Amino acid sequence: MNVQPSARISPSLVWLFAIASGLSVANVYYAQPLLDALARDFDISQAAVGGVITATQLGCALALLFLVPLGDRVDRRRLMAIQMVALIVALIAVGMAQSAPVLLGGMLTVGLLGTAMTQGLIAYAASAAAPHEQGRVVGTAQGGVFIGLLLARVFAGGISDLAGWRGVYFCAALLMLAIAIPLWRRLPVLPPASRTLSYPRLLASMLTLLHEEKLLQVRGILALLMFAAFNIFWSALVLPLSAPPYSFSHTAIGAFGLAGVVGALAAARAGEWADRGYARRTSGIALLALLLAWWPLSLMGVSLWALAIGIVLLDLGGQALHVTNQSLIFRTRPDAHSRLVGLYMLFYAVGSGLGAIGTTATYAHFGWQGVCLLGAVVSLLALVFWWLTQHQVAETTDCASERR
Repeated sequence: MNVQPSARISPSLVWLFAIASGLSVANVYYAQPLLDALARDFDISQAAVGGVITATQLGCALALLFLVPLGDRVDRRRLMAIQMVALIVALIAVGMAQSAPVLLGGMLTVGLLGTAMTQGLIAYAASAAAPHEQGRVVGTAQGGVFIGLLLARVFAGGISDLAGWRGVYFCAALLMLAIAIPLWRRLPVLPPASRTLSYPRLLASMLTLLHEEKLLQVRGILALLMFAAFNIFWSALVLPLSAPPYSFSHTAIGAFGLAGVVGALAAARAGEWADRGYARRTSGIALLALLLAWWPLSLMGVSLWALAIGIVLLDLGGQALHVTNQSLIFRTRPDAHSRLVGLYMLFYAVGSGLGAIGTTATYAHFGWQGVCLLGAVVSLLALVFWWLTQHQVAETTDCASERR
């Protein structure tokens, strides 16, 4: 099935991109509500167990550097099929791990392939969409990613209570197998944008893109800070909620991710707002929401309703900023969607990894209030950075709006 860039992409295909992206990214985040169980089974200290998440994020970084850019050079549909099979094998390997080194190696591989699938699908969707609907399509697909990320915690918590943490990864392998057939049948065939580039030259061109695209640099730093804040919260949440006085089950802890779905669904329209030229306004509101979220989050000891409100604000701000970032970046170089998303998400991987390892160490020494203070400081840095740099990229953003 060939798709013309000017043809409107069908709603069913957009939803397939969203569902497949959500299932793919979920694999990277199943471990977050399971950290206490993994620490017990593999004899890892509470301060060091964040390394499990960091290993996954290292895999993310490797994927963004070496696998995702391949989408600009090779048949994306075939590439997706190969990565899908390899990801299923990696999930089974994690479920069968018997030692900490094998677990960390498996998590790294899941991060590698789960990220390659997810970001490859986002770039795929952007390339298949017509220019006037690119923000909407990317926003919907990215909404699937964000909801998959959030529901991963609910799924992992529920399955682990029923079948242990290993059952989570075996079920995840079955889910990926289930989505493989519709993906193979429906994914459009698109000609590679840079077929003539050798693989080394393709990778080298990413440095050129990073050097030339000021918008990519600024939005990448925003992504780094935003995802660091996001992971500061989600990587630490299981630690106080699984301990007295709460002693919640993994199912109950994971269910808090449902509150974030409200924010994620509301923010999915950010791509449409970017299509209409409101990217700067959306970014400012999103960053304010991200910062304000830490006040109700810090009140968790007083009210779990405050925690839920904070989660909605955190996910609303994070998703709106993320969708806006990608909508703007994809407009800069239509011939390099895979490389652009790889570079942009590399900032995300660094931020997520730093947030995960930083928050578990902070919680071990300063408790939940220390975690909230750390998240608020990082969120404030993101807001200040955006305020100082918005005029530097205004011309690039305006030009993108004019091209629409």
